Amino acid sequence: MNLILMGLPGAGKGTQAEKIKEKYNIPHISTGDMFRLAIKEGTDLGKQAKEFMDQGNLVPDEVTIGIVQERLSKADCQNGFLLDGFPRTVAQAEALEKLLMDMNTSIDYTLHVDVPVEKLMERLTGRRICPVCGTSYHVIYNPPKKEGICDKDGAKLIQREDDTAETVQNRLEVNIKQSQPLLDFYANKGYLVTLNGDQDINQVFKDIESKLEEIC
Repeated sequence: MNLILMGLPGAGKGTQAEKIKEKYNIPHISTGDMFRLAIKEGTDLGKQAKEFMDQGNLVPDEVTIGIVQERLSKADCQNGFLLDGFPRTVAQAEALEKLLMDMNTSIDYTLHVDVPVEKLMERLTGRRICPVCGTSYHVIYNPPKKEGICDKDGAKLIQREDDTAETVQNRLEVNIKQSQPLLDFYANKGYLVTLNGDQDINQVFKDIESKLEEIC
């Protein structure tokens, strides 16, 4: 089965990706992983991507699509794949459609883990970390025994700068603006599956399983 996984930061996408990978024995492929592999293997496209990345520039779509094609052509993708972080734009989605058509295959489902923005704010801004040992906590879901204090070494917990309310809200707004055209694209194609991510992670996966049973 060929899947795309979508979801805003904090939606629990990574957890579901691991569960899908284990249950269905298909590779979980992120954009970063693809770039790193191409660079490590020293492919022509990998070298091109590295030049752009070293300069702090975005890798052009034509290079990215070429790297996607290289990755999806590998043996571990014969029974399917789970794309995460790609495509990011409608142009990339259209290019992926053409690429898969040339490979005589197609996307089965785009799984969208949907969580209300206010719940994402709660999840992301509630994270705390120990500056000494690195242990992570959450003020609601995984609080320390003593408020604001690390259980392991007694250090005062901190909130990372990218977990502050203003930063998180900006990040979510950017992601919503970027992802909505893609969600519309896949909805129009007829294979967008929206999942309620505001529930227990095991229940979210059960919902995914019930949908994937249709193509297994």
